[in-house]
Amino acid sequence: MTTTNRRNFLKTATAAGAGMMIAPQISKASDSKQKQINGEVNIAFIGCGGRGRGHLKRAAMTEGVKITAFCDIDPEAVEKTQQVLKDQGHPEAEVYSDGEHAYLDMLKRDDIDGVLIATPWLWHTRMAVATMKAGKYVAVEVSAANTMEECWDLVNTSEETGMPCMILENVNYRRDVMAVMNMVKQGIFGEVVHARCGYRHSLLNVKFNRDLKFGEGSTGEARWRTQHSLKRNADVYPTHGLGPIAAMLDINRGNRFLYLTSTASKAVGIKDYIQEQGGEDHPSAKLPWKQGDIITSVIKTTNGETIIVTHDTNLPRPYSLNFHVAGTDGVTDFDYGNRRVHIEGKSEGHGWDEFQAWQDKYDHPLWKKYGEQANSSGHGGIDFFVTREFINSVKEQRQPVMDVYDAAAWSAVTPLSEASIAQNSAPQYFPDFTRGMWINRKPVIFE
Repeated sequence: MTTTNRRNFLKTATAAGAGMMIAPQISKASDSKQKQINGEVNIAFIGCGGRGRGHLKRAAMTEGVKITAFCDIDPEAVEKTQQVLKDQGHPEAEVYSDGEHAYLDMLKRDDIDGVLIATPWLWHTRMAVATMKAGKYVAVEVSAANTMEECWDLVNTSEETGMPCMILENVNYRRDVMAVMNMVKQGIFGEVVHARCGYRHSLLNVKFNRDLKFGEGSTGEARWRTQHSLKRNADVYPTHGLGPIAAMLDINRGNRFLYLTSTASKAVGIKDYIQEQGGEDHPSAKLPWKQGDIITSVIKTTNGETIIVTHDTNLPRPYSLNFHVAGTDGVTDFDYGNRRVHIEGKSEGHGWDEFQAWQDKYDHPLWKKYGEQANSSGHGGIDFFVTREFINSVKEQRQPVMDVYDAAAWSAVTPLSEASIAQNSAPQYFPDFTRGMWINRKPVIFE
């Protein structure tokens, strides 16, 4: 199937039912279907820093994947990426590095089937939109969008071009997350009433280099990430916690986010860190840091569940995604350092069960099949699955399990939380990105 034919086919399917899984008859491609595209796919990459190179390495290790081009403007990243390809037995790829818009030249190539984007946040949407307009599948790192306009840009472009857009939310594949998802789907907790999640992780050593530099002249994420703490009072990174809960609650598939309220604490963590590391008179300590140290959002769904989402990256604390699910028959906390389950009538008295026994019982089939292979991948194995899902969606010419409507709805928490905080925690309503199709869309199956 040529790129043009594939684009026309997907566009027709999208127009017939925006938001539904495209063409059920090809949702599971056979070997013969894959051979129609020469038994292989060509995946390109925009952004080959540490995160992008991880995806590229896993793609290079996957049977049936060619990598003939990538884009990055950092000479060191280019050199390291070529070495990864060499180490995995691939020839060197053509590099696009002539300025910030070099990716547009790469997208003109006819031999690329899919593009994976792992760049600073402000580039995610514009690059994803350009990729879809070029007639190629796209996967974009989290968060997929920064503003409500960008959320709609992703949805509108995907619908207009017929090209799928996947959000690369790896935590949806965490082993304990998938076990709890199994439990939710099988009704072990009864009817789910409430959930909690978030991103609670000190990023002070990420937002600043050792010399307390950030922005221009710094290295790593300090070059761009810190600016968001300086200029935005919002939950700027909601999807690691919210993505798994959204999948459990069938958001965009029989349920959707209705509205949220957000509240921000005072912003003193970054200033305190700078003063401790660089002294009371360090110039960065005098900057008007805007982002509250702890931002708490409460989401209400159309089906009546509530979700607490917490953003907490400016204070010293261990990594936590703060997961909690409560239903009419039971409750679980499943996070590092706090893993427990209580199921009414099965747990002894009013006590807690060890989480591991429940995880073993409801371990997801993906982990049973690929767990040993995945464990050598990044972030405890979850990166293996998210890269695999994108490649498979391109090979099988189908929508990914985490699609453009998920990318928009999960990312929308950032601009909505920003607006709510600015309006003294006033409710902010989520747009219906599916334009009503959420009512009939079927729950997603991770397989």
